[in-house]
Amino acid sequence: MPRQQSLRLPGTWGGKRAGAGRPAKGPRPSEPHKTRPVLDRRHPVHVTARVAPDLRQLRTRDMYHAIRYATYASAIFGRFRIVHLSIQRDHVHLIAEAANRMALARGMQSFEISAAKHINSTASKQRGKKRRGTVFPDRYHARILKSPKFVRNAIRYVLNNWRHHGLDRSRRSRRWLVDPFSSGVSFPGWNELAHRDTLWMPPRGYDPLWVWRPKTWLLSRGWQRAGAISARDLPAPVERQP
Repeated sequence: MPRQQSLRLPGTWGGKRAGAGRPAKGPRPSEPHKTRPVLDRRHPVHVTARVAPDLRQLRTRDMYHAIRYATYASAIFGRFRIVHLSIQRDHVHLIAEAANRMALARGMQSFEISAAKHINSTASKQRGKKRRGTVFPDRYHARILKSPKFVRNAIRYVLNNWRHHGLDRSRRSRRWLVDPFSSGVSFPGWNELAHRDTLWMPPRGYDPLWVWRPKTWLLSRGWQRAGAISARDLPAPVERQP
């Protein structure tokens, strides 16, 4: 098995690769303000939150820590638990457990308020002038995951999303097996760890994101019924549930 390489965070996300990412389609409309479906505590939720256009550079060391502070702030709410998270260039993916729809809403509100405060502060220092205004202009998108198949696909999509966007192909990123801008280093379910007694050890100075151990059956064990997840998987878009 290949040995896990250094997870040291780069100063930037490594530069844009020609042709990478989804094609431009103009301004992205906000998530419709319709009533969200009933959420059962047994079902995890895949959430996507996008930032304002002028903040599309989240994959830097400073922005990583800004969002990491937000994962810590939201960790105090036991009724809302972030289990997996990845930071992409202009959006954040997370998989969470929540007691109900209200707990999800309040947990995401806490996360986004804290993240916005620290992201604005970081952006102000980077630019040399105060950055004001909304950080998350669109309503977050939430998809309830009700089966082992969809939970497994969502985990693979979130933790390997950097491969989906081609961010693993820069010269520096090729040394990484898991995305250091994600909670992948804390995920015990990688197929590469199947015959190991310990997780991968992050390098000295690396501060992992604050995430919870899963409490729902689907996130802790159920997803394994749908197959293994490799750190090298190139995730396809998550299918819509019926």
